[in-house]
This record gives sequence, C-alpha cells and structure tokens, in this order.
Amino acid sequence: MGNTFARSTRIVLLALLTLAAGAFQATAAAPAAGRPVVTDIRIGIEDNRTRLVLDMTEQVTARVFTLEGPPRVVIDLPEVGWRLPQRPLPSNQGLLGKVRYGLFKPGTTRVVLDLAREATIDSVFVLVPPGGSGEHRLVIDLAPEAPDAFHAGIDKLREVAVYEEGAAPSQSPPAAGLSAPAATLPPPAVLGTPQPVRTRVAAVTPPPPPPAAPRKRVVVIDPGHGGADPGAISVSGTYEKHVTLATARELKAVLEKSGKYKVLLTRERDVFIRLQDRVAFAREAGGDLFISLHADAMADPSIRGLSIYTLSQKASDNLAEQLAERENKADLIGGVDLSRESAEVSNILLDLAQRETMNQSSRFATLTVAEMGRSSALLRNAHRFASFVVLKSPDIPSVLVELGFLSNVAEEKALRTKAYRQTLATGIAAAVDRFFAQVEEAHNRR
Repeated sequence: MGNTFARSTRIVLLALLTLAAGAFQATAAAPAAGRPVVTDIRIGIEDNRTRLVLDMTEQVTARVFTLEGPPRVVIDLPEVGWRLPQRPLPSNQGLLGKVRYGLFKPGTTRVVLDLAREATIDSVFVLVPPGGSGEHRLVIDLAPEAPDAFHAGIDKLREVAVYEEGAAPSQSPPAAGLSAPAATLPPPAVLGTPQPVRTRVAAVTPPPPPPAAPRKRVVVIDPGHGGADPGAISVSGTYEKHVTLATARELKAVLEKSGKYKVLLTRERDVFIRLQDRVAFAREAGGDLFISLHADAMADPSIRGLSIYTLSQKASDNLAEQLAERENKADLIGGVDLSRESAEVSNILLDLAQRETMNQSSRFATLTVAEMGRSSALLRNAHRFASFVVLKSPDIPSVLVELGFLSNVAEEKALRTKAYRQTLATGIAAAVDRFFAQVEEAHNRR
C-alpha cells in the first residue's frame, strides 16, 4: 500500500516540473537458457488496419488488452529473452505510435504499443512454421476505433490460448474480436508468406488475479561522504565515510531481516556522490523514507551524543548551523557547487509539498529519539533542525542522523566497534517499524 501523501505530492510535482519518465525502458535483455526469445518486431499496413508481428523461437500464450489515457495496447507474454536486429523499433506507422517492452514482473514480459489514435484489437492469432521448426509468429491486427467505443471497451481482456491442430477447443465463449475469421486472415505481403501452418485460437477469460502481496516499503539509507570526501577525521585517523558506510550496512541487514522493507544504499562502496544526486536516487527509487547517516567532529572534544535532524530553513542552534554549512559544502570537493540550486528548487517545492513531508520527517525523528534513548547517549535537545541539502526531497520523509562525534574519544571508540553499530541499527530499525505502523494506521482511518 503506497504512501498516500507521497503519491499525491509526486503527481503535483511531476506536473509542475515535468519530471515524467517512461513506464518501461526499451533495453534488450540477454536471452536466458530455456526461455522463448523474441527475434524481431515488425509492422505491416493493409488498408486502414495495422498488423504487429512478433517473431519468436517458441510458441507462447499471450494476454492482449487495451488501456486509455493515452490509448495503448498491452501484450503480456511469459518471461522472454530479446535478440532483435540492429535497427530501430517500428514507430509512427499506421495506428502505431511507438513500441516499448520490458520485464513487468518475474515471469511476465510486457510489450506496450503506444497508439497514434484509438484502435480496437481486430484479431489475435499465432502462426506456427511447417513441421513446428523455425520462427513462430504472434500476430495482432488493429483497426481504427471511435473514441467512445474505445473507452467503453477498455475492460475487455483477450487471451490467446494456443493448442495443436485437432485438439478440442476451449469451452469458454469466444470474446469479441477473436472470431473464427481471424485465423484465416492472410498476412500482408510486406511481411512475406512462408506457407505457415495456422494454429486454432481460443478466446478465454482468465481467472481473477490472486490478492497482491503487501508492498514492501522502500527505505533509502545514505552513508554520508565517500571517495574524495572523507568527512570528519578523528585524532586517531578514523574517517567518517567509513563509519557511515559500515553502520548503513548494519542497518540494511536489520531492516531486510524483517522481510518488510526493500532497502537501498545511495553508495555501496567508497565513492563520491553529490548531495543532490543522493536525493535524486531516493526519488527515482520510489523511496518511502530517507535516512542519511553521519558522524561529525567538533572543536570541543567533550561534545558527544546521538542527534537527528529534520529540515528547516532556520537552524535550531549554532551547532546545527555549523554542521549544515559544512555538510552542504561537501559537493565542492567534487568540483560542483550544488548548494545554489537548492534555494531555487526549494522555493517551488516547499510550499507545494514539503509541509506534509516535513511533518512526517518530524514524526520519524521523534520516534527515533525515543528508541535511541533506550540504548545510546543522546545530545541535548536531540531532535534538531537545519537546512541540509540531503533533507530537501519534496515528497520523501527525510532525516539526518548524527551517530555521534568522532572528536570525542569514547564515542569514536564505540563507533569503531561492530557491536555498537548493531545497537544503533537496531534502535533506528525499531523507529522505522513504529513510523510505518503509524502511517498505515492513519491511512486506514481515512
């Protein structure tokens, strides 16, 4: 179940900032052993009809249906491999605008035909080569459709069930658009006629799909610094970038063990990543929660304790202001000053989206302070506010956790131990559980 406020906010932001992306990437997947392979996608035009042909190495069963807004034809196949000729996919021919394809889910490959206008699925059938050896062809004929009729028929699902000549046909009643004449339609000359043997096609209505499994929440963990940016360095030579990555791995392991979360790290190794690229990564991954981990150093070695920051354009105190200023300049190490961009973006986004996001961030921060106070030393006023760049995602609750201070001898020693990092990870994970439990409870009350 998705995060309601995040989804609605994303819609607004995408419309305003034109951050639209395609549902599928047309990248060819290497064929896997034992799978059918699509070897070509071709288009033929005959009168006002458009024919799509998928050449395949094996016989398959396909589900074909239409969608609106914009008009599309969807073809669901078993998981297949792709070995297409080195030429562009067909586009802007007849009723076809463009073709997209990709792995929709494990076991299912989806091909999407973006239509130039509304069209009906006139017929669907399969051509089997003589003797069953050679290319099999899945053929889909499209005909123009009046817009009203198209919209009225978008819930009609056509499934193609292929069986051998002479076998008993399905007892299910034929669906519209899959009558017997479909199996006798000659292929257009542009596609060639290699004397195929036609299989009979039965139209069947599939059973309703089983209830979907609960969606795993996406938690993005951001190990601060990395690569050319070591972050804080203790007197004994401990680098902040190493502490944050090690703790991020511990937290990832704890969260994944529960089976409730999909956990991603903005960096898996010692590499430099720009601050706004970390935010972009979380948004592209559909993150439901963003946790940035740090372990800073201060001039006063007596300062110690964990703290957690949420976004505010005004720092809660001098310490928060100093930390935010230092962290936001980290991109300068990589040769790019991104801090100037954040003001422009935040002017648009804060009023539109960040109020609710900031409220959610603060709720998570409160829960984290409560959980961490059971096992770790906390900085005075542990929930603080600052204008960290990594907290400026407009639609993902985001926090920055200062795990402690490397300038404090006792805290640096503790952060270097796996046992203490596991303690920190366990406390943060408990806060994550409580946070999403509250989100779901609030959603169910609506």
